[in-house]
Amino acid sequence: MQITLASPRGFCAGVSRAVEIVERCLEIFGRPVYVKHEIIHNHQVVADLRGRGAVFVESLAEVPDSSVLVFSAHGVPPSDRVAARARGLRVIDATCPLVTKVHLEAIRYARQGYHVLYIGHRGHPEPIGTLGEIEPHQGTLIETVGEADEVEVPAPERVVVLTQTTLSVQETRTILDRLRLRFPRLEMPPKEDICYATTNRQLAVAEISGEADLVLVVGSQTSSNSKRLVEVARAAGRRAHLVESPGQLDPTWLDGVRTVALSSGASAPEYLVEQTVARLRELGATNVREQRVVEEDVTFPLPRELTGARR
Repeated sequence: MQITLASPRGFCAGVSRAVEIVERCLEIFGRPVYVKHEIIHNHQVVADLRGRGAVFVESLAEVPDSSVLVFSAHGVPPSDRVAARARGLRVIDATCPLVTKVHLEAIRYARQGYHVLYIGHRGHPEPIGTLGEIEPHQGTLIETVGEADEVEVPAPERVVVLTQTTLSVQETRTILDRLRLRFPRLEMPPKEDICYATTNRQLAVAEISGEADLVLVVGSQTSSNSKRLVEVARAAGRRAHLVESPGQLDPTWLDGVRTVALSSGASAPEYLVEQTVARLRELGATNVREQRVVEEDVTFPLPRELTGARR
């Protein structure tokens, strides 16, 4: 049995930056450091940081006054920033710069009188944060093609579409095509909102799935981009499963399998991929090769408050 490793895979620049921000805050300010929402959507990473002194909260009411608070990579609505200032919290913002880009687009287009159609998943922190930047009547969340067919806007000639950064490229294209039919003058930002890492990982999975009997994606069930990788493989007609750890790998999945394609979501650490490879070797894999589809060299700087800081 052969294992084909997708490249790129795993941590993207925004995730690496967010995790490093929490680690640096723990070094500089000591424990506890409070984090609004999971810093990234990976249970193992969150558990590790929790063991080192990070406290993850869903409400700012859980954070004591004057504490250190980190905003997660997914971003927050402006109401959280206002509440943090009012409480005297020391805020370190770990929002991915590509998510911040979408926030700024929503603000800019709303100010210009556009109605924002935001393609995303209900309940995910990204759309909550982005649509929180504008008034409720200025934007509408679109999750399905059916909703694209039914949405009503105040002025059809003044409509812009923005997207969550972690969506399926193909699924988003289908919804976009429907919206373009309904709104011929539909505006889009100069650069699409689905982030480079999401796109690259989907391209890599699509390519290595071609000759695979089974596709495995390492990532958490709460990770939107990891789920999209499974969907990409299944859309190519391949059996595919999302596993959070090697312990979730069912040996019966490997019956008759000669090639396993293996990738990981943008919030999954590489050590989980290595552990999965080791488990596959125990189950009969004898050869591992990496297939590089796209080169990545993106990095994001840390916030100025942490650059060169010491405890």
